[in-house]
Amino acid sequence: MPRAHATPAVPAVRGGGGAGPVDLAVVGAGPAGLAAAVTAAGLGLRVAVLDAGDRPGGQFYRHPAPGLGADRPEALHHDWAEFATREAALRAHESAGRITYLPLHHVWTVVPGWTPSVEAESGHPAPGRKGVAQPATEWTLHAVVGHAPDERAATVAARAVLIATGAYERQLPFPGWTLPGVIGAGGAQAMLKGGLVLPGKRVVVAGSGPLLLAVAGSLAAAGATVPAVVEAAAYTAYASRVPTLLRNPGKLVEAAGYGGALARHHVRLLTRHAVTEAHGTGRIEAVTVARLDRDWHPLPGTARRIPCDALAVGHGLVPQLELATGLGCATRPSPDGTVALEVDAEQRTTVPGVWSAGETGGIGGAQLALTEGELAAYSVAAALRPAAAAPRPGRPERLARRRARLRAFADAMAAAHRPGEGWTGWVRDDAVVCRCEEVPAGRIREAARDLGARDARTVKLLTRAGMGWCQGRMCGPAVAALAGAESGAGFGAEPAADRRPFSCPVPLGHLAELPGTDR
Repeated sequence: MPRAHATPAVPAVRGGGGAGPVDLAVVGAGPAGLAAAVTAAGLGLRVAVLDAGDRPGGQFYRHPAPGLGADRPEALHHDWAEFATREAALRAHESAGRITYLPLHHVWTVVPGWTPSVEAESGHPAPGRKGVAQPATEWTLHAVVGHAPDERAATVAARAVLIATGAYERQLPFPGWTLPGVIGAGGAQAMLKGGLVLPGKRVVVAGSGPLLLAVAGSLAAAGATVPAVVEAAAYTAYASRVPTLLRNPGKLVEAAGYGGALARHHVRLLTRHAVTEAHGTGRIEAVTVARLDRDWHPLPGTARRIPCDALAVGHGLVPQLELATGLGCATRPSPDGTVALEVDAEQRTTVPGVWSAGETGGIGGAQLALTEGELAAYSVAAALRPAAAAPRPGRPERLARRRARLRAFADAMAAAHRPGEGWTGWVRDDAVVCRCEEVPAGRIREAARDLGARDARTVKLLTRAGMGWCQGRMCGPAVAALAGAESGAGFGAEPAADRRPFSCPVPLGHLAELPGTDR
């Protein structure tokens, strides 16, 4: 029989100390979320910021814990002033009660509230008809707070939602990539920025994308020996985008800075090369590097070994979309082969009442994320409070022009570093692809070749690849590419983002305590 509903473990946050829902709930306190929150608060909105981290800044502005005693955390960052200014504004708005900042809040789902027309028909909310007749006028965000075993449940009610959940690294497997000492390129940077530690003394940086240059420069400046940056793409791919490059002189200066840092530390840059195998017994001891053709096939006779005690490897970033796709937000293919959210000129998604900013709309870097976050805030303010404090004359228009310029550069960068289909040729059948479930490439190829699998989802059902703790974040792109190559379906784009009810693990007790749950 149904039992009385339990009281949620943590009371719902409504208006940051006031009655009713907050005007805007921002999920993520990276560059996009931070810019959106402080801009919206400055326009008179009540804002709640829910972030999985313990401090604002996200992955880009990750900085050491106070206990580590770092004298100059800004030394490891680009544009630290941009972050410092917005963090100070966040704290000021928080003190004034305009922003409720909620760290260690892992939002696992967002659900629409009742629509006015449905309630009017019957006089009370109608289960099964939520969010159908009209766009939702209130949203409920469910979060897991803290870390196990002391996790708690929390909910936040808001009139609008901005999803700024960022991205995670794309990994393409190769023999030996599970050896200790092999980490993500972004992971190496996080270790340095957040923990002030190096992944090793002699670190090869490999993969594809501009992040490699930043990582190599940071590691070398911190005292590591970086024998090579191994870039699978060729920078000549930018030649067809000269007008776009010239419209972004700041990016060219930034690239020149990275190049100068590599030169000062005597770091070799090997373009159109890839790490095709890592070697070692208890830990990585060396890597094999081979030259690639235009489609990323390793060229026979070009392999060489480079000794190292760590490998930082990554092939760009993948937008983190679980919350948005769970709401039904439409996606689009990106030039780098990933999937991003479809947004309009004001950062609105295809679901009314839900906005997006930053990497969820396509990988583009911190400057683009800051621009989109601020632009989204103006859009939310105009939608919720048209009579609120007016923006500076022309500010939204200037933001829109900057966004267009930065997005064009991001698209050029994404196309230049998109993985070629030939990379699957360096993955032997015995190489592990899904680390969580220990599924080798041979089983994935067998599922496609002999069992008829044509996509990553079918492969998952047949092999368990993607069913582990990371839910396919690490292996999803690789599984899709291997299945496509074997089945003849083609390399294609990244598989469409799954619609999942949960974006992170949720204790069963939290689900049992939800209002309306029968236990």
